[in-house]
Amino acid sequence: MTQLTRPTILLAGLAAVATARVCQNLTIPISISAQNAKFTLQAPANDIEVTNFLLNLAQPGMNFTQSVQNPNDSTISVSGNYSIGATYCEPSSGPGAVLELLTHGVAFDRSYWDFPFASYNYSYTNAALARNYSVFYYDRLGLGGSSRGDPVNEIQTHLELAALYALTSKLRNGSIPGIPTYEKLVHVGHSYGSVLSYALVQAHPTGLSDGIVLTGFGQNSGNGSTYFTYGGNYVLARNASAGLSSYPAGYMASSDRTGVQTNFFAPGNFDPAILQAAYEANQPVTVGELMTLGSVAVGNNTFGGPVLVITGDRDIPFCGGNCNSTKPAIPYQSKQYFTNVNSFDAIVVPNSGHGLNLVSPRQ
Repeated sequence: MTQLTRPTILLAGLAAVATARVCQNLTIPISISAQNAKFTLQAPANDIEVTNFLLNLAQPGMNFTQSVQNPNDSTISVSGNYSIGATYCEPSSGPGAVLELLTHGVAFDRSYWDFPFASYNYSYTNAALARNYSVFYYDRLGLGGSSRGDPVNEIQTHLELAALYALTSKLRNGSIPGIPTYEKLVHVGHSYGSVLSYALVQAHPTGLSDGIVLTGFGQNSGNGSTYFTYGGNYVLARNASAGLSSYPAGYMASSDRTGVQTNFFAPGNFDPAILQAAYEANQPVTVGELMTLGSVAVGNNTFGGPVLVITGDRDIPFCGGNCNSTKPAIPYQSKQYFTNVNSFDAIVVPNSGHGLNLVSPRQ
């Protein structure tokens, strides 16, 4: 039996290496439902309204999310059939010892896990395959090859969480054609994907996951989320780049390289060319996601499997730009919430920002 300890789930500093692999792109149907928040807010229709929305959302001392809900009619049931765009990879020698289910964060799609820049020298997928893991990574709802939906009252955190649960269940049951059943499945998240992974095992502490790796994550961010909201230079996604022109109002994206650099890169420790590549890969976030991402990954978590938190020391959204500003460092503080964990570790990566997969592979 494979033991999921720190050495087996930490992928050698996330550095990519050349490896032979077998991959397939998939479109996976799921039927899901969720109890979403019901907002009275109209989707921002232009860039000025986007800025007004973000200024209101992040205003200190105010609860804007609550202000755009009717207290007597604050939730809405959402259900439907959706399609998920995904990729499954295994080593060329056959299925790996463990399957990793990878969930990306805001501003990226599934390509974050197999970033094509510099001949895939930044590919997490290649790093995992070289160490005999198989990987499954997907586009979250609302972007990439997955179904889109209403950006205010449909594409929200609880529906995203329902999608992750459905995908996990299908992988556990061996019901996705072309993917074998694995004895061990580990959830790996980045940023919002880590929030979803935390919330998944919080709601289902047994039977779904054999371990979680939360990258770009912490639970004592202070003003970090405010810095991230203001620093992204968000506009309507369709105004951010030609590649996002089909997105309707309510989908937002960073408008320039400065916004991407501020939120994802530490000063001086990146190839300027990858900043351009990250900007060109920039993906949207919905109004509903931003207003509900803080509603999960809070409170105690009785998950009993191994937990690893990996965050760059200059991470903006989860550390406010300095993960070492507290003792212990902010990522280590998550241990207090895992009340039943059998193995917890945290790593603060020096000279690194929020986009850990985009750090120089030499580090």
